[in-house]
Amino acid sequence: MTFLMDTIKGMLIGIANIIPGVSGGTMAVSLGIYDKLIGSVSGLLKTPKKSARTLLPIILGCGLGIIGFTYAIEYLLSRHTFITCMAFVGLILGGVPVLFSSLKKELAKGPSKIGLSGVLAFALLFGVAVFLPMMNADDEVLKTFTVTPQVMISLFFVGVIASATMVVPGVSGSLVMMILGYYYGIINTIKSFLDSLKALDMAGLTHGFALLVPFGIGVLLGIFLIAKLITFLFEKFGVQTYCAIFGLILASPFAIFYNTGALGPSSLPGAGQVILGLILAVICGGVTWKMGK
Repeated sequence: MTFLMDTIKGMLIGIANIIPGVSGGTMAVSLGIYDKLIGSVSGLLKTPKKSARTLLPIILGCGLGIIGFTYAIEYLLSRHTFITCMAFVGLILGGVPVLFSSLKKELAKGPSKIGLSGVLAFALLFGVAVFLPMMNADDEVLKTFTVTPQVMISLFFVGVIASATMVVPGVSGSLVMMILGYYYGIINTIKSFLDSLKALDMAGLTHGFALLVPFGIGVLLGIFLIAKLITFLFEKFGVQTYCAIFGLILASPFAIFYNTGALGPSSLPGAGQVILGLILAVICGGVTWKMGK
């Protein structure tokens, strides 16, 4: 049962990973498996078998979520933008009570108050999460990659940067890729690879493999390195780290709506959409809260 639940949670994290403005790390916190994920990644060298058993269902679920939602995200965000964004907001904010409980436990270990450092950490990361979407270029278009050493090296480093979405709550790797101009190209590469797999097109499979492997290696390496940093921060600055995560999470709704243009002048929702969006947000929030417990 634990394997199945972790696989489902991994699927939700995988889905979050390809939504610009939504953080896979935030989703992991909301689902209550963030500590387990970070601990397993950090302990991969010390306890490889135990860590691998823990990570297997999560990684499997992530892969299924990314593959399954790559095709769906384009349709949902283009045809049902506001309603989809409200569902995402519900999924993220539903984890706030669980995170608040974790903060109270951290406060019980040492200082009984958040203090100035905690407030500053919250304000700083809230500001960063709000500012990042504003850097997104509105005129980015769908692009494809050619297999060259320069492109493969670039994809490796983009993978390292993007992997922050797996372990840093509130930071969207997809949004960072969009800022760097690689988001649509990578999404297109994944779709082309899956289409080639269904058609057994060896040339297409080879092309996609040559592009996705360096990107994937970069993601795995980045997750391991950043997980070490996050583990250190939780051990030494637990209260401040939780406050910073709160800032990032509470800024996530702005990042979602701004990046998708859901509240733009040309896409304002009607009364029916608002009501349905609110209902979905409450339902999704309840699901996340229940799974997080």
